[in-house]
Amino acid sequence: MSALREELEAERASLRRELEELGYGSEGLKYDPNFADSSQVTAERGETEALATTLTTNLIEVERALAKFDQGTYGLCEGCKGEIAPARLEAMPAARYCISCAAKRR
Repeated sequence: MSALREELEAERASLRRELEELGYGSEGLKYDPNFADSSQVTAERGETEALATTLTTNLIEVERALAKFDQGTYGLCEGCKGEIAPARLEAMPAARYCISCAAKRR
């Protein structure tokens, strides 16, 4: 389990770094208001915002998993409260549901 925690902590650091490189802060993405807003810039802005949303969502999931470590509930399914299979946690350390419950949610 400690290896999974280390992996989650490394993932959190990586996600924070990527968001910082994008210019994402507590108020979202920051743009230069004096920059001419051409269609190319608008398209790039949209792509950047989509990437920031994905990174933020992943960061929230990783932080939720780390909080579960602190609470002693890591590895327990949020649906059935049963144990999440170790192989699933290895593949997806931030998994919130066991395979059965995840399949029902789709």
